[in-house]
Amino acid sequence: MFRDGVGAKRRGHVPLDGRGKRASRVMTSGSGTKWRVGPGCSLSVFKFSYGPRSGPQSTARHTAQKQTYCEFSLKEYKREIIQSVLNHLAQLMFSPDQENLSSSTKTPIKYGEIIVLGYNGSLPNGDRGRRKSRFALFKRPKPNGVKPSTVHVTCTPQAEKAINNKDQHSISYTLSRAQTVVVEYTHDNNTDMFQIGRSTESPIDFVVTDTVPGSQSNADTQSAQSTISRFACRIICERNLPYTARIYAAGFDSFKNIFLGEKAAKWKTSDGQMDGLTTNGVLVMHPRLGFTEDSKPGVWREISVCGNVFTLRETRSAQQRGRMVENETNVLQDGSLIDLCGATLLWRTAEGLAHTPTVKHLEALRQEINAARPQCPVGFNTLAFPSMKRKDVDEKQPWVYLNCGHVHGFHNWGNKDERDGKERECPMCRSLGPYVPLWLGSEAGFYVDAGPPTHAFSPCGHVCSEKTTTYWSQIPLPHGTHTFHAACPFCSTQLTGEQGYVRLIFQGPLD
Repeated sequence: MFRDGVGAKRRGHVPLDGRGKRASRVMTSGSGTKWRVGPGCSLSVFKFSYGPRSGPQSTARHTAQKQTYCEFSLKEYKREIIQSVLNHLAQLMFSPDQENLSSSTKTPIKYGEIIVLGYNGSLPNGDRGRRKSRFALFKRPKPNGVKPSTVHVTCTPQAEKAINNKDQHSISYTLSRAQTVVVEYTHDNNTDMFQIGRSTESPIDFVVTDTVPGSQSNADTQSAQSTISRFACRIICERNLPYTARIYAAGFDSFKNIFLGEKAAKWKTSDGQMDGLTTNGVLVMHPRLGFTEDSKPGVWREISVCGNVFTLRETRSAQQRGRMVENETNVLQDGSLIDLCGATLLWRTAEGLAHTPTVKHLEALRQEINAARPQCPVGFNTLAFPSMKRKDVDEKQPWVYLNCGHVHGFHNWGNKDERDGKERECPMCRSLGPYVPLWLGSEAGFYVDAGPPTHAFSPCGHVCSEKTTTYWSQIPLPHGTHTFHAACPFCSTQLTGEQGYVRLIFQGPLD
């Protein structure tokens, strides 16, 4: 923290303060030089006179004095250093800026994470910038939340000013060609805002594109016409405990505006405020009993621009809104699902993630299975799950007959039609069914428990715990504009079979 040595000033050295910066000299006197090392703190570096510098007697006396002064000054110098540091730390502890100084050194506060269903740990070609498979929401250095304020009617100078002001957030409700209502939004020091959508413009924090089931590359995910809104939704998080997160339909564009056109469903509430729905809507489902091994699916609802909760419309883009559900809120819970009509997001709270199995835990489970040396009943070769980062089928990779769950290595036994290997006969029980490779589910955020990977989704072959497969097989996920079906969370493939998953039956080593 400080450069030591007796003649610090004489040799041109300058002490450092408690923050690692060069101290400033505040006074020079005959006894020494005083240096400022922090607010109101200082230390002294003494200059010593060693007497006459000529003659043998003076040289001997000079040497003796120098040694004496060196021993004395080192002790005093260290004492000065310790005292200065203590004074500086005491001032920091009782400084009014203590909270700001300490917050910069603490771990950032995490509100939660958003995970896109259909990706097994990352996008097919890797996560880049704001385009990724999961997005963490941290407390911002400065709040950027907004809240509704003044309501204006069209053709007034105030309404036009609110729309054209780039520093003013506003929502415009077009009721007709002759009538538009503009609601101003003011800054809220108590909240942080995060926006999600298809647009790559700067107001969007998390860029989401349409999820194509079973896609293996980004090229597969490019749909002809996206149904996700460019500014789909926004999440408002309270900056103080318990860090409540609320979701709202629609997001502000680059001009800080939200426009609901004539065709969008909109209305005036009983208290005189405006509200509306976006074209394809934002749907939310809160799980019952939390996101745990005992979780049960909830009911899908639609969220309005102002955060009110409604039953679903007849179709996603119908102009007639559903019935308002007054006893439910837009507060996100651990495990809440958010559907943007083209992509479904999973909300995990920071507390919920703390109880979720980590990637290291999943890797340990993989190694534990491989250490048991499961064998193929036909080829008697040892099977092994490949690394979670590997995407190509490995020669030791386990395969499964989905109708019975018997695990084998890859072989051609029982292939009735060599041109189409989808239907295969299991050598163990003679049942016919799909024969697919097994892949471990590596997105830990989808797991509801830390159980061993004993079950696989059908027909994709993604492996995870029994409780996890049971939970996701019961959830009807929105598909298109008016249908729902259960899907694998790791690849979004629609589940098939009676249960949507199968229990795996491994053959142990013969020795």
